[in-house]
Amino acid sequence: MYDTMNMITNTILGMTSGASITSVLSTASVNETMSVVQDYGADIANSLLVSNNVWMMVATFLVFIMHLGFAGVEAGFGQAKNTVNILFKNTLTPIIGILTYALAGFFLMYPGFDVPGWLSFDSAGWSMFWGSPGDADVTVGYADGGYTYWTDFLFQAMFAATAATIVSGAVAERIKLSSYLIFTVIFVGIVYPIIGSWKWGGGALDDMGFYDFAGSTLVHSVGGWGALAGIIILGPRLGKYVDGKVVDKPGSSVPLAVIGVFLLWLGWFGFNGGSVLSADPGLTSFVLVTTCLAAAAGGLGGFIAAYFMFKRLDLGMVLNGILAGLVGITAGADVINPSMAIVVGLIAGILVVISAVTLDKFKLDDVVGAVSVHLTCGIWGTLAVGIFSADHSFVSQLIGVAVCGAMAFVSAFIIFYVMKMISGIRVSEQHEKEGLDSHEHGIRGYTIIYE
Repeated sequence: MYDTMNMITNTILGMTSGASITSVLSTASVNETMSVVQDYGADIANSLLVSNNVWMMVATFLVFIMHLGFAGVEAGFGQAKNTVNILFKNTLTPIIGILTYALAGFFLMYPGFDVPGWLSFDSAGWSMFWGSPGDADVTVGYADGGYTYWTDFLFQAMFAATAATIVSGAVAERIKLSSYLIFTVIFVGIVYPIIGSWKWGGGALDDMGFYDFAGSTLVHSVGGWGALAGIIILGPRLGKYVDGKVVDKPGSSVPLAVIGVFLLWLGWFGFNGGSVLSADPGLTSFVLVTTCLAAAAGGLGGFIAAYFMFKRLDLGMVLNGILAGLVGITAGADVINPSMAIVVGLIAGILVVISAVTLDKFKLDDVVGAVSVHLTCGIWGTLAVGIFSADHSFVSQLIGVAVCGAMAFVSAFIIFYVMKMISGIRVSEQHEKEGLDSHEHGIRGYTIIYE
């Protein structure tokens, strides 16, 4: 090893002193040296691939654990009589999301546009994925050595399932399980990846200069628009709005909701940190810092806004403020500096409270505040990139928000409306009053038996 390094060093010294290579080494030794250099470079490239790929897999696991966080938040904020139903949906959501993404979503989202456009499908990739998986690129040639083909799929599949989980919390406690599952298949399998392809797949919005680092719009507001369409068509829970007043429906477990939020905060380090798409130490650590600062500021914003509006120390709004800050910074975690990340998070925390109050004024019943967290703050975070980053245009951000929003909302509205017309999407009044656990699952989430 030392002989090899000396040979490389002597060669470099000979070149830097002005002598030609041939005057320093013989032709044979030059060839030997270049071979060593090439081998050494290949070893470095492979080492980088391994480290990058390991980080991407860790990030994938962190995003996966977010589904447990979503389940905890929804079950905690939901009524005890619907706990099993909520957990059932949150268990099936990643199952459906991963499978539909494998069947179609991945190849719709990354179609390999020859010319930036609005719709394409990677049929060659689909054939390789299912027919000849041994042909997948797991070398340093894929993604500039950032990760392998299979890691790419798995990381993106976790994102896809997240978009449907957002809808689950908003429509909880009164939607038919079958209707929710059908919606998830269509929305995650088709709508979400098509919208994602417009930016991340190299489509038309990417060509326009629209920027969304990790998905404030492409994941969160897309899910938020789906949630808004759902609660409009479903209507509010029975007894939620009476004589112009909002009737509180206490959740089953505040501790479970808190655990869920902190699991989501943890998972977001993978959500945003993994979106660097490599283990680049400088950029990854920067993204993790802006992400964490925005989350903390969001919690503070929720606390302050709720205190001024409700005159109480509202834990629920602090929790949603944390999530609001995380959603808000997701679009620009790599381009917004730390001080401005705090501003983004703080404003998001305030907005989530204002949004929740506004929805109640319009009798739009959102069990967990998903629309306020993911839609309102997803829009804010995407626009914030155009405000706080000199390299990105506010106009292009606004266009991207509008185009993605129109597609997501209209698609979700049509899906829900057609199902409502065909078979209905809402459970019976009796089932809603008595709880979905007993009627649809035959068990309850919380059972205390005294012998």
